Amino acid sequence: MANDLLRDVYVVDAVRTPIGRYGGALAGVRPDDLAAHVIRALVDRTPDLDPARIDDVVLGNANGAGEDNRNVARMATLLAGLPATVPGVTVNRLCASGLEAVLHAARAIACGDASIAIAGGVESMSRAPWVLPKPERGFPAGHQQLYSTTLGWRMTNPAMPPEWTVSLGEGAEQVADKHSITREAQDAYALASHRKAAAAWADGVHGAQTVPVPGTDLTRDESIRDTTSPEALAKLKPAFRPDGGTVTAGNASPLNDGAAALLLTDEAGLRATGREPLARIGASATTALEPNLFGLGPVRAVRNALAKAGRTFADLDVVELNEAFAAQVLGCLAEWPDLDPAVVNPHGGAIALGHPLGASGARLAGAVAHHLAATGARTGLATLCIGVGQGQALVLER
Repeated sequence: MANDLLRDVYVVDAVRTPIGRYGGALAGVRPDDLAAHVIRALVDRTPDLDPARIDDVVLGNANGAGEDNRNVARMATLLAGLPATVPGVTVNRLCASGLEAVLHAARAIACGDASIAIAGGVESMSRAPWVLPKPERGFPAGHQQLYSTTLGWRMTNPAMPPEWTVSLGEGAEQVADKHSITREAQDAYALASHRKAAAAWADGVHGAQTVPVPGTDLTRDESIRDTTSPEALAKLKPAFRPDGGTVTAGNASPLNDGAAALLLTDEAGLRATGREPLARIGASATTALEPNLFGLGPVRAVRNALAKAGRTFADLDVVELNEAFAAQVLGCLAEWPDLDPAVVNPHGGAIALGHPLGASGARLAGAVAHHLAATGARTGLATLCIGVGQGQALVLER
């Protein structure tokens, strides 16, 4: 932390579920149960920690409209069997909700409001409900419209400029236009993501931080396509611009279900866990830009976080950049010429692993922390683009 009066904050452990595809192996599991599982797993992996000492549980969640039940963090804390005296709060910064939860908890620890906290996120996009607006008057005679809460804009305010309310996929197409990113480049990036993810699973990288969900048979991220090929990706039709589009289902992240959580402490809390930390929380930044160019949200956020941390791109040993779309990742990389692409998502990204909205930021932060601890590297960064035009980044250090 930049201020000497603030306490250092440590990542003691990080876990996640395998990520299920939409309608797949985790579709039968409620989001509050997914979140409860990773909370319980963190506690079980730290047997010296008295759960009653946990000062708060902070979870990110992008939906909240269904079984998430408004405050999924409190629900999951109770379902995980933690003492009823442990509070919980849910935060929503859309795709970065899980990282926002980590920052929220880290700030509380840094300023002395907490000593030990669990932070993470959860999303079941499979179980996201449809919602029905209330009618303007009672006893309507006509049909009523249902809105899906799975992804994207809903019940959009007509005062919002239409150029801002384009679909996420159209926004990715606009990023591709801005940086002249071809369909071939996007497909090649997607193929590499799948291959890196499959190799990392085979090497045990992901397994060390993954806790399978009881009652399911999913032991590996379900959206990885080991056998995909350039030819298979090239056959897919553009999903958002039928004529001349470049963004397809193959070079975009899928819809997913999953949860992730980190155990955060100060020095006193670290002693209470009896464990060595994986990493230390460094500087962070949150920025914003035009909603339709949301994919470039990480560009300024990363620069700001590095400046606050007194680091440069050359200092980064690993970067976990959320792969909402290949076009968006390639657009960000084009604006970071000093960043070595080889350190970005070395074990695959969301195109292959999946993107359960509220959980992804916590998954990325946890992946960076585990990478630093496993390799002895010193500096890593987690970052995401955010729908409606925001970006967020966190530097982690050892």
